[in-house]
Amino acid sequence: MKRTALLFGLLFALVLVSGCKKAPESAASAERPKLYVVGIFQSVDSPTANEVRKGILQAFEDSGLRDGTNVLVRIRIANGDISEVQRIAQEFVDEKVDLLIPLSTQCLQAALIANRSIPVVFGAVATPFLAGAGKSAEDHLSGVTGVASTGPVRQAVRFIHEVVPAAKRLGTLWTPSEVNSEYYLELAREAAAEVGLEVVAVPVASAHEIPQSAQILVNEKVDVLFPISDNTINTSFEVMGRVAEENRLPLFGGFLRSVEFGASAAVGYNFRDMGYKTGQIAVRVKNGESPGRIPIQSMTDVKIFINLDNAEKQGVVFSKEVLATAAKIVRGASGPVTPADSGH
Repeated sequence: MKRTALLFGLLFALVLVSGCKKAPESAASAERPKLYVVGIFQSVDSPTANEVRKGILQAFEDSGLRDGTNVLVRIRIANGDISEVQRIAQEFVDEKVDLLIPLSTQCLQAALIANRSIPVVFGAVATPFLAGAGKSAEDHLSGVTGVASTGPVRQAVRFIHEVVPAAKRLGTLWTPSEVNSEYYLELAREAAAEVGLEVVAVPVASAHEIPQSAQILVNEKVDVLFPISDNTINTSFEVMGRVAEENRLPLFGGFLRSVEFGASAAVGYNFRDMGYKTGQIAVRVKNGESPGRIPIQSMTDVKIFINLDNAEKQGVVFSKEVLATAAKIVRGASGPVTPADSGH
């Protein structure tokens, strides 16, 4: 009996010691703050979306937010699959992230369908109001705000007309499955009508159709190429560059970095700046400001980029006046001839 009692006593002591050792660990765990989780997702792995994401992360860093230290950033890309966009949005909601940052019209639509409570700060969304974010910059959903990326399509078409005044037929590709692409096409048609240009538009269902669709435009005897800037076409813009060079057709882009992929010139916004502005809004929401009280913002600083080598291959000549308006002039895929835009 004494031996049994002694064994029970030893076991009881071990349990007490074990409990005492674990208590400080539990206390330390309780004191460790939960990281604020941000879910960033893109429809495609495109130059424009990647620039926006880089701008967001730069804004975070400049505001003192460090991934893994005081914020946790989760990045997911759907690779052009609409069902995958929807799955990622639902996945973030199920994970109960603290903030959603969708980087396309499709991603914003998916975020709004999957989510009713998590704040949303969008970026690179051409048509936030058509996507369901609200009625205007001031009148929008209480949990949603961000930066609209509605491109300067009218300015681009007028620029094309100024550079190639003899052009009569403007050829473009667009993606019917993207509401932003259809919206841009309508803007392009309106702007073209104002300067006497006929628009020849060929739809594409996926990036795989771009080579064949571009050849259709060539066969239609268009005088200039101006693909609609959307998620599908931007990811394969270099295909348009090859077509333009092979057929000596002027090619203009709707996003600035298109001059790196074959465009002779591009009219658009700096997407890194757009991302930085998106990131600044996200920081405000993270710090407790209500998205409903933050107006949806827009980009206003339209820039012109020119690639002289591409222009020469496509038979495009820029006047001194046009060259003087360019924010960046390059030769080849890189190498600024004039100072680049400052960015962030």
